[in-house]
Amino acid sequence: MGSVSTKKKAKEKAVLIGLAMPGQAEELVDDYLDELEFLAFTADAVITKRFVQKLYTPNPRTFLGSGKIEEVRQYVLRENVDMVIFDDELSASQLRNIERLLNKDHENPNCKILDRNNLILDIFASRARTSHAKTQVQLAQYQYLLPRLTRLWTHLERQKGGIGLRGPGETELETDRRIIREKIKRLKNKLAAIDKQMITQRKSRASLIRVALVGYTNAGKSTLMNLVSKTDVLAENKLFATLDTTVRKVTVKNLSFLLSDTVGFIRKLPHQLIESFKSTLAEVEDADVLVHVIDISHPSFEEQILVANNTLMEIGAAEIPTILVFNKIDAFSDKLNQQALRKTWMARLAESGNTNVRACLFISALGKAGHAAVRKQLYDTVKPLHVKRYPYNNLLY
Repeated sequence: MGSVSTKKKAKEKAVLIGLAMPGQAEELVDDYLDELEFLAFTADAVITKRFVQKLYTPNPRTFLGSGKIEEVRQYVLRENVDMVIFDDELSASQLRNIERLLNKDHENPNCKILDRNNLILDIFASRARTSHAKTQVQLAQYQYLLPRLTRLWTHLERQKGGIGLRGPGETELETDRRIIREKIKRLKNKLAAIDKQMITQRKSRASLIRVALVGYTNAGKSTLMNLVSKTDVLAENKLFATLDTTVRKVTVKNLSFLLSDTVGFIRKLPHQLIESFKSTLAEVEDADVLVHVIDISHPSFEEQILVANNTLMEIGAAEIPTILVFNKIDAFSDKLNQQALRKTWMARLAESGNTNVRACLFISALGKAGHAAVRKQLYDTVKPLHVKRYPYNNLLY
């Protein structure tokens, strides 16, 4: 009897490329590449090396200087690297030039060149489950592909699958600009039809107060969702575990409201994704209360707060009453006094004129520390909104 092979596909080997701009601290560049490596890990790649170059501005032809790009080429050739991932968006000409240089003299010229946007789009493509999410991701992919079509034509003829080539790249080798524009039009029409259904669903839920979990990707939103709503939403230590909005009805004491878990934010989130996911992010825009979940154990959590706030501003949700929830205190190495940190943040928010923040909480969603405080704060924040909307129910409180 023949045995069934259980051999797993080998992970693709990748190297990371970053620039250190004037005035940028070395720790910040390392942090950016740490995040890029986490993105690559989420896409199931293994990183073998990082390359960083100090430049005032990226080289318009090859992003890196000639000496550094040659160093990368020699490493790719020697180690048989599958792909090179850049931490910034590359132009069509840069992608074409870099691919030609890195594959020069290679016996099997198949090293792929990805930029940060392409990698994020690939992760979204691999994690899209519903028709809504798949349509949104496909639209973003085609919008990304259109200006880069000349490069990807020959690039995709050589490569069948793998990271950065999921979705339309695998099956649409014959595409040209006219066909892609037609596909974009059809996807927009399909998305508009789905959006109408989503708007109808949101209207049907309009009677209840709506609370939305927001924050940087992998901050622990889904874990907190499971803790508060006592459900089982997918939560894992990877970026963008959640693409589709999950909505659950939650009751605290005798007060009911809707709690939604939304797609996480990230720095340099591709514009195509923000545009495509506006219908999903509308769940945030229509919320009565936001719970901004922050990974306090992350060394750059303050920058992550800024990224999330800027994204909220971009989608028109910056003025919504917000509860700041500093998560993962069990992994917080600094061991600062929580009261001091709370006072610092409330003072900082007061100085900035931000009157939307109602409270700062410190919890461990995974360890269930601070669970009661979150539920109490949700009750205290939702109650006045509920009383205002349903004054005839005040005997319930």
